[in-house]
Amino acid sequence: MSAPSAITGRTAVLGILADPVAQARSPQLVNAALAARGHDAVMVPLQVAAGDLERAVDGLRAWRSFRGAVVSMPHKSAIVALLDDATAEVRQTLACNAVRREPDGRLVGAMFDGAGFVAGLRHAGHEVRGKRVLLLGAGGAAAGIAFALAAAGVAALAIRNRTPARAAALAVRVQQASPDVEVAAGAASARGFDLVVNATSLGMQGGDPLPLPFEGVAPQTIAADVVLRPEPTPFLAAAASRGCVIHPGEAMLAAQIELLLDFILG
Repeated sequence: MSAPSAITGRTAVLGILADPVAQARSPQLVNAALAARGHDAVMVPLQVAAGDLERAVDGLRAWRSFRGAVVSMPHKSAIVALLDDATAEVRQTLACNAVRREPDGRLVGAMFDGAGFVAGLRHAGHEVRGKRVLLLGAGGAAAGIAFALAAAGVAALAIRNRTPARAAALAVRVQQASPDVEVAAGAASARGFDLVVNATSLGMQGGDPLPLPFEGVAPQTIAADVVLRPEPTPFLAAAASRGCVIHPGEAMLAAQIELLLDFILG
């Protein structure tokens, strides 16, 4: 389908679960991919507050024309406990960014953020193997990215979060999965890293502080963000002012669109 007028009573509905959702690029990218595939389906935004997530998920089980959803901030971790089944990646990362509704109403979760992030970097010409990486954040997106970076062979991974205990817990799990990678929680600054990743939600709201200061960051350090709007994000603008190579969040999303649709629609 190529336009809203093509929607019929048989059109399958996909959603993006997020709060806020106005900045989301998934509907545009997914709907273009659906049209290219010839699917009679449409993606719509589903803005759901954190306190309403359980009720919303229960409603999706009963919605027979609903096929699945992309799950975005702040729901990637919270939705895991509400699923009926999940892939190995969800069980490893304790996070989910895609949900498929089975014909019987069961909801199955998957996680593609990590694979999409690494693929997006490589598509832009940035190989992660052997790199020293600072990951900012320890939530759902950060967990997916952390495991994928370690599996891709980074030399070292430092995880920094405003709640240090969450960073430490994630570091332990990643270290167990990839014992050959040097994994640690906390970092005083971004000095000495080849790649700095903002996997927090900071930057989505006007007035958000930067997740860390950029003093001491070497020029040509790669700065990657998972936040999509504004363009550039405050994180990427600050990185560019220091001479960093910037890598926008849309690259991660674009790299996983086909994976998401293969999972949701088969």
